[in-house]
Amino acid sequence: MIEIHENYSLKNKNSFKIDVNSDYFAIPKSALQIQGLIAQKKFKNIPTLILGGGCNILFTDNFKGLIINPQIKGLGVEDKTHEHVIVKAGAGENWDSFVEWTVKHGYGGIENLSLIPGTVGASPVQDIGAYGVEVKNVIIKVNAIELDTGKFRVFNNEECKFIYRGSIFKNELKGKYIITDVYFKLRKKPTFITNYGNIGQELSKFDKIDLKTVRQAVINIRETKLPDPENIPNAGSFFKNPVVSKQKYDELLKQFPDLVSYPIEKNQVKLAAGWLIDYCAWKGKSIGQAGVHKKQALVLVNNGNANGKEILFLAEEIRKSVAQEFVVDLDFEVNIY
Repeated sequence: MIEIHENYSLKNKNSFKIDVNSDYFAIPKSALQIQGLIAQKKFKNIPTLILGGGCNILFTDNFKGLIINPQIKGLGVEDKTHEHVIVKAGAGENWDSFVEWTVKHGYGGIENLSLIPGTVGASPVQDIGAYGVEVKNVIIKVNAIELDTGKFRVFNNEECKFIYRGSIFKNELKGKYIITDVYFKLRKKPTFITNYGNIGQELSKFDKIDLKTVRQAVINIRETKLPDPENIPNAGSFFKNPVVSKQKYDELLKQFPDLVSYPIEKNQVKLAAGWLIDYCAWKGKSIGQAGVHKKQALVLVNNGNANGKEILFLAEEIRKSVAQEFVVDLDFEVNIY
């Protein structure tokens, strides 16, 4: 029997700890339960939101509709070759626990994505990435159910239309499908990306470089820079790193020689949004109970009882500052509802 609640508090279902309610809140634990849920007449023609771990969302008001919080579990190897394994993971699995599982079994490819909050099902939606690794490069397919019809569909990597911190599930098909499983192609003989950020420096503290030490290095760095949502409510990086043309980057570099950036293509450069925000003197500042974390300018925090509208106002003020100073637009990585 599927678990369904009415007038459900979302305070403990979003990492900002925003105190709002949802008309309906359902917790399906299988694909069949999802199909049964969406077939119910009372859930037809009302707003529907798929919620994973609630780690990349900002609620600005009560949700007038149905929130589906899938808890489909399961981890296992579906296929293997001499060099690779195909791992199937349920959408409801905790992301970092999944990364820990892959490292424990010696499968490489996502160790740099350690300690990212959220669920496996959210990983293709957001195209999560960190420290030189993007999840789109290891996802081979995604199983999903169409909300309107209840029909199954398999999306291959190309059909997911991955872009920087986004995908077809966040754009064209937003709210149209619910992900049930994700398939990852991981390496039996890992190659390590250690030249991004402070990973190399942190790894120098270890006797050797392997999956476990790379994972631990990433965890050490993240714990130093990012606040634990359980202690300081936040949603991780609130803004995307903006991508600009090489020409625009060269112009900015003349004005701001210390500008932090990452070349991504021949004619494009990714700017460090945290550096831009920090330059505009927002790090550690607050407007009411909504604030910018003192160690990482990308992270907005709830310092007490801030509501979603107050955090959104702060985010918009930061965007205005960056646009005025650098003529660069910052986009939100966090989903606003």
